[in-house]
Amino acid sequence: MAAQKQFFGTDGIRGVVNKAPMTTAVAHATGIALVHWLRKQQAPLRVVVGRDTRRSGSMIEAALAAGAASMGADVSLKGVLPTPAVAWLTCNEEAGAGVMISASHNPFQDNGIKLFDGKGFKLSDEVELGLEDVMKRALAGEIELPGAEEVGEITFEQGAAKRFVEQLRSAWSLEQDLSGMRVVLDAANGAGSWVGPAILEALGAEVFAIHDQPDGLNINEDCGSLSPQVLQDAVKEHGAQVGLALDGDADRLIVVDETGTVLDGDHLMMMAAIRLSRRHALPGQVLVTTVMSNLGLERALKKHGIRIERTPVGDRYVSARMRELGATLGGEQSGHLIFSDYSTTGDGLLAALQLLELMVSEDKPLSALASELQRYPQILRNFPVREKLPWREIPTLLLAVETAEAELGDEGRVLVRYSGTENKMRIMVEGPSFALIERIVQRLQKCFEAELGLS
Repeated sequence: MAAQKQFFGTDGIRGVVNKAPMTTAVAHATGIALVHWLRKQQAPLRVVVGRDTRRSGSMIEAALAAGAASMGADVSLKGVLPTPAVAWLTCNEEAGAGVMISASHNPFQDNGIKLFDGKGFKLSDEVELGLEDVMKRALAGEIELPGAEEVGEITFEQGAAKRFVEQLRSAWSLEQDLSGMRVVLDAANGAGSWVGPAILEALGAEVFAIHDQPDGLNINEDCGSLSPQVLQDAVKEHGAQVGLALDGDADRLIVVDETGTVLDGDHLMMMAAIRLSRRHALPGQVLVTTVMSNLGLERALKKHGIRIERTPVGDRYVSARMRELGATLGGEQSGHLIFSDYSTTGDGLLAALQLLELMVSEDKPLSALASELQRYPQILRNFPVREKLPWREIPTLLLAVETAEAELGDEGRVLVRYSGTENKMRIMVEGPSFALIERIVQRLQKCFEAELGLS
């Protein structure tokens, strides 16, 4: 069994501020460990750091930057930026590593630390485990720091957000711009609050921005990609052709079409994959996505000769598999989309531009473009367990899952996995009808709770 990580979860370090693991002490130790790793890799001792709009962001940023500088790295603070901007700047400036201080779609009480290597990719599980060893030693005061003459400098760049907007603008490939298009943008009071409207307005769109006034406490609060209800109303109110919802660090996108219908990452990946395929820009005719994407996506793309490659949940696993396959498109149902010709990580605004290009070039309403995806009914149940035992080694559980899979045949899927951050089991079933999958979910949950549940 793989070693258990103490600090890192599915997407970096994340937790409630001032409670383990999201403390300034851990942030400081992370900075030390990151530069310790850079030294071993003989990578440039330069670290790029960005953050979202949480009140605690500057505090965590200061602690991490101090740790990195104490180990001899120069640290460039970029201020409030989307996560993909940090990944791009890390590459653009040939830094050794990049750091994003964000808890993504979580409420303001939480914060997190996402790490990138010098090429803008999230770190592997193996590297994170190595960092944790050094972090534990740093927290115990066992890491030898360089002398005063070797410590790094901490500087701040004010123009980083503007540079990222220019980078996004260069990704627009059409001669025609967005003139005449009405777009509602929900910035989630997060890192996309300035750059989001700026890029859309630069391309000529009439932009109605909502939730773009961050105060440090309102990030993701009843807004953004997890709460699109206000966006649905705004699209109808303004007669917009499309509504775009980011999350707190602007690395994911959820969309509302002109009728007020919500479209998730599966819809976006389907439309993008078909477009890239038609342009002969989808190597291997493959889309990389996670086990959570709906079976309807697989069926819709099969008609176009496009296959799906599935990975564990987490955009860094998607990114890693894309590199292995040489794929140009990957993503998650949650709205992380990776266009590897332009970015190394999920980018909500880049995904929005790719979608808007499609709408302009096809000259069709978004509802028509998205209609090819017929979603299979899906039920997801979560419940607590005593401990995360290897359930496939328990005969009654393995038999229950195999029986469910046989019952569904080619018309459904069963996914059983543990939560990456909690002692919880997740059971997901897809199939041709809600009645059928409800019966199967109830049967599986009863069986699993009998073997692994708390009672």
